Amino acid sequence: MRKSLIYSLSLCVLAVSLAGAQTALPSTATYSGHGAASVSKDILEKFAPKPLADTLSRKIQTMLDVRAPGAGALAPDGKALYFSWRVTGVPQVWRIDGPMRFPIQLTGGQDATLLKDIAPDGSFLVISRDRKGEENPGLYLQDPQGGPLQVIQHKPGIQTEFQFVSDDSRWVYFRSNDKKLYAYALYRYDRAQKRIEEVFTQDGLWDIADHKGGRLLLAKEVGSNMAEFYELDEASKALTPLFGQGEREDYSAMYGPGQGEVLVNTPHFGEFRRLYSWRRGKFTPISPDIKHDVSNWSIDHPRRRVLYTVNESGYTRLHAIDARIHAELKLPALPSGADHVFFGATTQDGRFSVLAVDPGTRPLESYVLDWRSGSLSRWHAGSAPEVDLSGFVRAKLESYPARDGTAIPVFVREPKDCAKPCPVIVEFHGGPEGQAKPGFSPYAQIFLDAGFVFVEPNVRGSDGYGKTWIHADDGPKRLNIITDIEDAALWARKRFADNGVAPKVGIAGGSYGGYSSLAGMTMFAGAYDAGAEVVGISNLVTFLRNTAPYRRILRASEYGDVDKDREALVKLSPITYLDRLKGPMLLIQGASDPRVPVGEALQFYDALQARGVDSELLIFPDEGHGAQKRDNRVFQIGYTLRFFEKHLQSKAS
Repeated sequence: MRKSLIYSLSLCVLAVSLAGAQTALPSTATYSGHGAASVSKDILEKFAPKPLADTLSRKIQTMLDVRAPGAGALAPDGKALYFSWRVTGVPQVWRIDGPMRFPIQLTGGQDATLLKDIAPDGSFLVISRDRKGEENPGLYLQDPQGGPLQVIQHKPGIQTEFQFVSDDSRWVYFRSNDKKLYAYALYRYDRAQKRIEEVFTQDGLWDIADHKGGRLLLAKEVGSNMAEFYELDEASKALTPLFGQGEREDYSAMYGPGQGEVLVNTPHFGEFRRLYSWRRGKFTPISPDIKHDVSNWSIDHPRRRVLYTVNESGYTRLHAIDARIHAELKLPALPSGADHVFFGATTQDGRFSVLAVDPGTRPLESYVLDWRSGSLSRWHAGSAPEVDLSGFVRAKLESYPARDGTAIPVFVREPKDCAKPCPVIVEFHGGPEGQAKPGFSPYAQIFLDAGFVFVEPNVRGSDGYGKTWIHADDGPKRLNIITDIEDAALWARKRFADNGVAPKVGIAGGSYGGYSSLAGMTMFAGAYDAGAEVVGISNLVTFLRNTAPYRRILRASEYGDVDKDREALVKLSPITYLDRLKGPMLLIQGASDPRVPVGEALQFYDALQARGVDSELLIFPDEGHGAQKRDNRVFQIGYTLRFFEKHLQSKAS
């Protein structure tokens, strides 16, 4: 990709601004490893959450009751809908035996549990369960009517991830890093014999993208949003390269209806992701040439229809095409004006598809489309006990100017009432190749009700705006555009000023958004008045050395090589600029996190304390990359809200 002159100038300006900062980090990490075992019991006890005020806790608890199930998957006969729902405090699996019927809970306990699939013959469910946010899930089977879970595999420290169920419902395919922590081997489980067989064990981050007639379509992840595709003949074990080898390009693929045909979604031939039919090395486009990404897609098992969504500047639009002749298919009328319309699972025979609608002002709605009759029926409704949904604020799409003139998309929610000038919270998304989107958000509404403006930028490096945008921050190139973080604060102070008085502005975010918060408070000290971060990276060098092995391979393409790009990683690490930090900081972390180790928060907090900076650290001993359990979610939101009320809702600057 071309790098514009203005980007190069921006890099020079930033380099000058960093000249006086610390330019070297310790040769060895200040901590080692990741997960709960990497931190002492004393530390966990010291930073465990303390009770919140009852009024604050009740306020958040009420808003967490505003919710709806996920879209779900329909039983093969179309008579029951299965979905994951967090009514009990963590995600569990539920069933509805007909449209708008009372839901029945199928799984329970304190561990996050998700529905992965329904057997083609409808005889069992495939269930995934994780413990304490470790991201080392196990795989289980369950009777569709409920009852005990039958374990396929659940090993400590090992990932067991579902792939598919064979057409005859005999075999459950999965992948696992049980041989090598940095690679995924492929297996299948024989339900009748209750035994596991190896399918494919070559080194690499392998995933089964699809299956058809004894052949497996394999994806090998080689970087962030980068994959190579191969075909494996199960009988002969012959592996045939198809496309993507050596390209480091974004591909997703499934088998098409024709002999030797593969359907592919890729931005390889343009700026945006588009659907293609691939045969014998030739790509033929089958979706329209538009200036938006095809964001998600699927072909049904009979290979008759393709459902796909288009990401229109963050809004999700649903489309369907005939898989054989590639003609657009008419979809039934769904509620108009929705922020998002997307699809769930389609039954094995292709007759029923689950569709979901996010209206933007009320919880998610799930529908079932009968392709045979063309009828559309609503299957579940969300809940909002003791809450007036008319008070919810819908996100508006705006933009702010980066210093090089680039327009940065940003979603804005303004409170209906606040003390002028309204204080502003700028929340950065994770990823970094994620995307802030509009849609119904009880989380955002909590801050709006407290009198904050809530804004969510999509800085360069975000998904949804073409491949130049998403790759603008790869490796050392992040130095070119990291100033997008500071520019958001400069814009917010002008955009939300009242009678010439600028508001106070806080910065928040989780994962890469947490990194952005730390960078905003250190690298760009003074741009923001206070910062709250969740599971954020404080030091890119120690992060890359200690994150889970399978993650390290994928993250290197995004952040850079820990040895070759060390100088840039140091310049981009928030901990490098601790001497600049002016405002208070809140740090929140899960002890079990395999992605961003708990050591990232601890080393930053210790450095803040050594400098006498007003700071607070919260560690969940039973969580990983963000809080899953309801009580911990209340703490995470409550601590953040209380922090910003204290530091932003005093006299404006």
